Amino acid sequence: MENLVTRRHPSHVNPPRESSVTAADLVMGLTVIIPAYNEAEFVGDTIRSLLAQTVPPDQIILVDDGSTDGTGNVGRRAGITVIRPPHNTGSKAGAQTFALPWVRTKLVMAIDADTTLEPTAVERLTRSFEDPGVGAACGFVLPRRIKTLWERGRFVEYLFAFTFYKQVQEYYRRPMISSGCFSMYRTDLMRRHGGWPGRTLAEDMDLTWTFHQTGVGVRFEPEAVCYPIEPYNFRFMRRQLRRWSHGFIQNITLHWRGVLTVPFLRSAVAVALWDAIVASLVFLIVLPLLIVALRSPWLLLAYFIDAPAILVPLVIGAIPRREFGRTLASLPSFFVLRLVNGFYFLEAVWSEWFLRRSSLTYEKGH
Repeated sequence: MENLVTRRHPSHVNPPRESSVTAADLVMGLTVIIPAYNEAEFVGDTIRSLLAQTVPPDQIILVDDGSTDGTGNVGRRAGITVIRPPHNTGSKAGAQTFALPWVRTKLVMAIDADTTLEPTAVERLTRSFEDPGVGAACGFVLPRRIKTLWERGRFVEYLFAFTFYKQVQEYYRRPMISSGCFSMYRTDLMRRHGGWPGRTLAEDMDLTWTFHQTGVGVRFEPEAVCYPIEPYNFRFMRRQLRRWSHGFIQNITLHWRGVLTVPFLRSAVAVALWDAIVASLVFLIVLPLLIVALRSPWLLLAYFIDAPAILVPLVIGAIPRREFGRTLASLPSFFVLRLVNGFYFLEAVWSEWFLRRSSLTYEKGH
């Protein structure tokens, strides 16, 4: 197949006709979609990491979603396909779906415009599709920058989640989320589903749960590693946490009946919801009241009661990456992030379920 990466394409808004395109018309290979709104600072790194893959994609499509900072020019200088919707689509899901008609390969990958990859990431993730029952696959996620309190907290959170929770979910073939920052799909499957759904703030969770309910296989490949830019200050972290929390509650509201029919997934979702609600209430309300009522500062230790259990998978994940020292140094930041996360989760529960005020405004996390 001709390598389309090196071919220059003009920006335009009229997509090629795809009404006659069938699964049989698709050719072997991979197309990468990069949704981008004002990402000129980071998208160049993303493109370079894609071009440096051991198995590079056949085509890279940059969706310049109404940017005003020259994002599209970065893609044009790199020689990749740049397309621009007639107006901002309003979300990452919208931008990715806009690009779907340009895809002519059997596999399509979505990657955030601030995310870079290990050189073997695409090759390793592609192997998941040797199983014809697999429709989506995701990799291991770690922050690219680990400097501020919020980046350090997210680093520990990701290292713990992808070393422990995600591995358990993969064992049962039920990853809860095929991560939106870096995931691969079968193109014909995405077309049948109408692209990436925009009915919630967590399109990756929505799509993954839909796949599980319809019998489509989803896989997690821990050796396919990506590095997104995470929020570096409270303003951006607040936006991200609010979007994720509302997205989770929206997906439970949307999918709960279907999730109940999927073994393990129903248990994983129920435990995650219960833990998030109970832990948030205890840490933010119950413990402060007890500390004031009993005048016992020793109760502050309860905020770190699960630290030994958290440390075990952290050490397992940190040592092979030679990140043991940074992991320990970042652990206090994780507990701070957990408290803030709990606040926004309770806010989402109150807003979505009690006030019936659903939020669908997509806010960038950096």
